[in-house]
Amino acid sequence: MASPPLRTVFVSDVHLGTPDCKAEYLLDFLRHVRCRQLYLVGDIIDLEALRQHPYWPATHAAVLGQLLRMARSGTEVIYIPGNHDAALRGLAGQCIGGIRIMRDALHIGADGRRFRVSHGDEFDPHHGGKRWLYQLGDTSQQLICWFNRRLNRWRRRRALPYLALTIIIKSRIARALAYIQQFEHLVAATAKEQGFDGHICGHIHFGGIRNIDGVLYCNDGDWVEHCTALTEDDSGYLELMHWTEQQTCLANARGDLVQPGAVSALAFGALPAVTSMQLGADRLRPAA
Repeated sequence: MASPPLRTVFVSDVHLGTPDCKAEYLLDFLRHVRCRQLYLVGDIIDLEALRQHPYWPATHAAVLGQLLRMARSGTEVIYIPGNHDAALRGLAGQCIGGIRIMRDALHIGADGRRFRVSHGDEFDPHHGGKRWLYQLGDTSQQLICWFNRRLNRWRRRRALPYLALTIIIKSRIARALAYIQQFEHLVAATAKEQGFDGHICGHIHFGGIRNIDGVLYCNDGDWVEHCTALTEDDSGYLELMHWTEQQTCLANARGDLVQPGAVSALAFGALPAVTSMQLGADRLRPAA
């Protein structure tokens, strides 16, 4: 029996056009999820990377094809460009292939709460749209992504599940944690000042759901390192889902009650492997 459709799905930081993009996992997710509204919250296509080093395998084209099919099939798809696909911001207000392009959006949850949705680079303390590890150097970020690709290629050959290596790294570097916390609190404070109940964004490649001073901060993560998406059901229940060989909930929120999930277990590969076909009937349902 198929699971009921979700009300809304939020995806960001896919970085199509780069070797680090986990297009296969995202494609599997998009083919199994059913939703009435899909927000693409920036950095979907990495136009900056494509200008420097053209890279476009078949799986990246397949992701775009699936997004277009979803739009044609009745899913409302909204594309909010980020800093790596900022050139598309000039198309705000237009509809291409059934996908609406917007600079940002107001999302009213099923429970009536008002969320601002934006990529999040406007909150970058350095105003340069750079990710957390740029503080430690662009070379370090590239090195970690390079090592992450090779480590997980080795694990896949041995039938081991995907290891979200950067969760371990980000949670152990004080400077990175300080940057993430500074970003989260700035987003929440701005949302509160503007009268929103919460803010949904991406940008820093670190998903999470947190209640900060009465405001719900939601980051849908990325599909370069962590393979996560934020989902909402018809009651307003929010869930941060990880989707590789080992699908799990990393955090959830019903109303103001926020519950952390299995981030540490995910980082250390301790979760049982579950295929998406097994998962399709129940993982997309909210917890009781």
